[in-house]
Amino acid sequence: MSLTTFSVITLRPGTARWGLAQMGTAQASLKRAAGLRFYKLAGTGADGGFGVWPNFQRYILLAVWDSAEAAAAFFATHPQWQAYQERSTELWTAHLQPLKAHGLWDGVQPFDLAATEAPDLDGPVAVLTRASIRLRKTPRFWRYVAPTSAAVAHAPGVVASIGLGELPIVRQATFSLWESARAMQQYAYRDATHKEVIRRTRQEQWYGEELFARFRVLSSEGTWDGRTV
Repeated sequence: MSLTTFSVITLRPGTARWGLAQMGTAQASLKRAAGLRFYKLAGTGADGGFGVWPNFQRYILLAVWDSAEAAAAFFATHPQWQAYQERSTELWTAHLQPLKAHGLWDGVQPFDLAATEAPDLDGPVAVLTRASIRLRKTPRFWRYVAPTSAAVAHAPGVVASIGLGELPIVRQATFSLWESARAMQQYAYRDATHKEVIRRTRQEQWYGEELFARFRVLSSEGTWDGRTV
């Protein structure tokens, strides 16, 4: 059974140049990782990840594995992950089971939904949204979507959230961790600002490609901003 992991990597001071270089140099090593069927190494923004300026101390690794055993082997022995461990002040990884997903990421649907169960409305969930923004639509995106995404961090029921990006400005994503699916749904369906942004994205066709995915949180380890979330 496949497994999705989401890792937040917080580098120690003095490693910013090394961390930025990994966005290019780590790719070959990650592609050779046994059992890794899909991955994205991404940077984050300032202001909790949602600012337009990058945070050179924090990076994200999203990975889809053939099995939990393949994931465990990577985190225990892979040289690239060990290099991050040696240079980090904090590492946090969530183990996730996809419950729902629609859309594409680089032309593929990366998450295996074949054997998912009915969601537990009272259990913890994670949400990933990702978009490739049409260049001419970027001013509208950053005017409406970025502030709304940042506001999610303060929504009732949110445990943690972060903005990330493969490329500055035009390839953006958000990850949020919720106390329950019920809390997430109440925000998604009742928050007027959130609903208005969704309407605008559809009406004005801001995205060339987009993806939404919801996950059951199986477990997590490590710390994120000093917390075991």
